[in-house]
Amino acid sequence: MTFIERLRPAQRGQLLLAHLALLAYTALALFPVFLVVINSVKGRRAIFQSPYALPNRDTWDLVGYEKVLDNSNFPDYFLNSITVTVGALFFILLAGSMAAWALAEYRFPGNAIMGLYLALGIMIPIRLGTISILRLVVRLGLADTLAALILIYTAAGLPLAIFILTQFMRQVPRDLKDAARVDGASEYRIYLMTLPLIRPALGTVAVFNMIPVWNDLWFPLIIAPSEANKTVTLGAQVFLGQFVNDWNAVLASLTLAMIPVIILYIIFSRQLIRGLTSGAVK
Repeated sequence: MTFIERLRPAQRGQLLLAHLALLAYTALALFPVFLVVINSVKGRRAIFQSPYALPNRDTWDLVGYEKVLDNSNFPDYFLNSITVTVGALFFILLAGSMAAWALAEYRFPGNAIMGLYLALGIMIPIRLGTISILRLVVRLGLADTLAALILIYTAAGLPLAIFILTQFMRQVPRDLKDAARVDGASEYRIYLMTLPLIRPALGTVAVFNMIPVWNDLWFPLIIAPSEANKTVTLGAQVFLGQFVNDWNAVLASLTLAMIPVIILYIIFSRQLIRGLTSGAVK
């Protein structure tokens, strides 16, 4: 007997309504993405005449992709975004996991206050300190560099990373760590040993931080606006003019910018679901 067959009629109805609600929300969330993708392969006239129609033989046109790949520095923008995103995720996961290890493993005066202080960063948007951040970046000589963006995004992502990873670090059996200490393992070796045990949390932190970093326009526009350091989101703005907008190129660039996010979600989807469900059960 299957799980559905064991349910009462009322429970089946509730399960059906829940799935219908989730499907409706999924369709609502994916509809803008669907519009961007189908209109990116249409001609300009077809975009305005029938924006909701699927492309056909008469409306199919790849002029937007040709402009993006041939008449702009989009490959360089793409590489800049990958550099910033991968660099920020590396330092977020490294520093966040080490801080979470210290808070979860060692008891010292102010441990709880330190954890609360770091958690406050989740509630305070980093954009409120844009002016101070810009002044600091200029004093450090990092203005208009990708390194500045990496450091800013690392600082912005650490509070959430520490908050999530600390809870998972505390779930690692203490007997396992004590056994490693008895065998002569150093604290760094034990820390590295626990990382595979919290892979769901690491995947969750990676997804939660990757999407805001990849899609951000605010800090690239202020910190690194030069042509050599533009990211994908900022680079798409070159197709938006004061009087005329090249919508074919804009939609094509946005479609290409979605690819890394989709690939990352496919890779980390299982870890993300495990991380979310583990947090819900806890």
